Amino acid sequence: MDAILKKIMGVTIVIFMVGNLLEVGLRLQVCEALTALRNVRFLVTSLVWCFVLGPALAVLLTKIIPLAEPYALGLVLLGMAPCSPAIPVMMRKSGGSLAYMSAFMLTAYAGTVVLMPFLVPWLAKGFTADPWTIAKPLLLFIVVPLIIGVAIRRAAEKLADKAAPVVKKVTGLNTIILCLVMLWIYRSEIIGAVGAYAIATQILYYALLGTAAYLLAFGLSYDQKAPMTLGICTRNVGPALATLMGVSGAPQGAITMCILAIFLGAILSGFAAAALLKRFGAPASEPGSPQPVGGN
Repeated sequence: MDAILKKIMGVTIVIFMVGNLLEVGLRLQVCEALTALRNVRFLVTSLVWCFVLGPALAVLLTKIIPLAEPYALGLVLLGMAPCSPAIPVMMRKSGGSLAYMSAFMLTAYAGTVVLMPFLVPWLAKGFTADPWTIAKPLLLFIVVPLIIGVAIRRAAEKLADKAAPVVKKVTGLNTIILCLVMLWIYRSEIIGAVGAYAIATQILYYALLGTAAYLLAFGLSYDQKAPMTLGICTRNVGPALATLMGVSGAPQGAITMCILAIFLGAILSGFAAAALLKRFGAPASEPGSPQPVGGN
């Protein structure tokens, strides 16, 4: 039974990663994103939080909190994979600039593919995988579907608009199946994580990261801070899972952290942050819906 479920899990993980990034590509406004990326302050702030302070906080928490080594590895891997593909939905609640949202997503995903293969061997102690082994699934399951989606949108925007909701529904159904299968296969590890600081540490990580990113984003408008904060306090679980599944004998505790992150880091943290942003951060004139162009 478990052998069959593991095969199903392997297929659904691939669909999970490919579907999410294909949908992002089908919806991504590349020209608006590139225009927004001319804002050097926004670009530098995003990069620093995504690939310096974010991973550093994950490593710091593993030193302070007595996490078992596999859970610590999972948190460090998640620390290198910012920005849930679901943040466009979260932006509807928080408000903010769609252009800067697209810019942040492009920055986060490109940075993950380029930097993660080199950061993992350096920061994830005890994880023996060379950069190319880590890079291969990232290129195949992130870069390729993202480029295909962008290419379709550039060539036929109406087709992309029609295809994106279909891809979203298929990916959503697949994600439910994936979660159910993984919850069953790793049920004992997930139950064990309850008393092992794994869940509490993840929640603390997302809360600290999102709060600090918003409060320390000096010189940025709300239109810019909202998408950046949502992207930083959420996780793109696919790259972390792909890194673990790409090597034999991956620690089950690390995989468990990624399973938990599908709920905690890709969904819960983002919607919680969106509600808090709207309640406490949005300007009085902010209607609560994303604006197409943010301030410079």
